Amino acid sequence: MITYIIRRLFAAVVLLFVISLITFFIFYVFPRLGGQTTESLASQYVGKTQDPKAIAGVIHRFGFDQSVWVQYGRYIRGIFFGSDYDNGTALVNCPAPCLGYSFKTNTLVSTEIGQWLPVTLSLSLGAAVLWLVFGVGVGIASALRRGTWVDRAGMITALIGVSLPVYFIGPLLVLLFTVNWHIFPDPKWVAPSDNFFEWLSLMILPWTATAFGLAALYARLTRVGMLDTMNEDFIRTARAKGLPERTVIFKHALRAALTPIVTIFGIDLGFALGGVVLAEQVFSLPGIGREAVTAVGQDDLPVILGVTIVASAFIVLANLVVDLLYGVVDPRVRL
Repeated sequence: MITYIIRRLFAAVVLLFVISLITFFIFYVFPRLGGQTTESLASQYVGKTQDPKAIAGVIHRFGFDQSVWVQYGRYIRGIFFGSDYDNGTALVNCPAPCLGYSFKTNTLVSTEIGQWLPVTLSLSLGAAVLWLVFGVGVGIASALRRGTWVDRAGMITALIGVSLPVYFIGPLLVLLFTVNWHIFPDPKWVAPSDNFFEWLSLMILPWTATAFGLAALYARLTRVGMLDTMNEDFIRTARAKGLPERTVIFKHALRAALTPIVTIFGIDLGFALGGVVLAEQVFSLPGIGREAVTAVGQDDLPVILGVTIVASAFIVLANLVVDLLYGVVDPRVRL
């Protein structure tokens, strides 16, 4: 098991390095292949007065006059050891992990992401608990009551949930529970450290909108997995031994049906931590996804690059956790 963990950790580090390399080339090399020049890239940070001397100064400060490999090496070095950036008036120190400097907003990218990350974490982790608990619970109930009204109601709800995207269910929830019925306050962000109960009331609707469709998918997958597992020989053997039905269901049947659930949960959680753009836009939450959209509109390449690397790291980390959980759920993986 230790060898398996070390092997997966090494693969995750290599994958993150490859992602950072590809992402850096996409944002700093591909524009030149599309016709952009060093001067045209630097002119985006000069302002309205396109003075050749000012453009030359930006090229030197940004390192555009250096080779791509030197620029990439400086960026990777900044992640591990920090870096210094000349904003034209002063030398700004960016401590590790340094993800660059936004010359559009004159702020460190790592500082901005640090401000957005708690919002995305609150939304993603809360929604993940909802879609996992309710999705798996409905799936188990539907499988155990196959063909009854419980099964039909659960699968009809799951079908509706899969059919309704976040950008539809989100405004609908706001219209019903905030505008018409005044049950929840207007969407905004409040940190849990400032007012926990207000934060909780503000996050219920975003959690529900984000988790609704995924819970429906988990319910269908759990139902199918449970129905397949309940017909296996080891389930009949467990019942023949006289084990309680609860033990048969949760210790044997559910554990065997969890493999696909663990797989998609890691992927879904990784993508959610990388920025649930639609939910953040609908509920006015200043998270990573929403601010990344803003950075795209402003052509703020350092911010886009930093958000991409952070989102990729979450996805890789989530898949690493899934790989390790396989060894717990299915002992054959350790072999």
